[in-house]
Amino acid sequence: MANHKSAEKRARQTIKKTERNRFYRTRLKNITKAVRVAVENNDKNAANEALKVANKSIHAMVSRGFLKKQTASRRVSRLALLVNKIA
Repeated sequence: MANHKSAEKRARQTIKKTERNRFYRTRLKNITKAVRVAVENNDKNAANEALKVANKSIHAMVSRGFLKKQTASRRVSRLALLVNKIA
């Protein structure tokens, strides 16, 4: 356990940050899964709508500092490739 005031504060901040990161990580997985499920079902409209949501949400995570810019671009690009493969 922390013995100094500053260490106690850092411990509190770590707890908050961990919860926030868990929320964003789960959200990212669910957004990605929605796109993949729509692609598996060959539902072009649902896949495009899910991709729009994913694009916006993933890039919002960049502005919050959860993801790096290039990582977000790569994830969106791969999802877009999946959606575009639907005939």
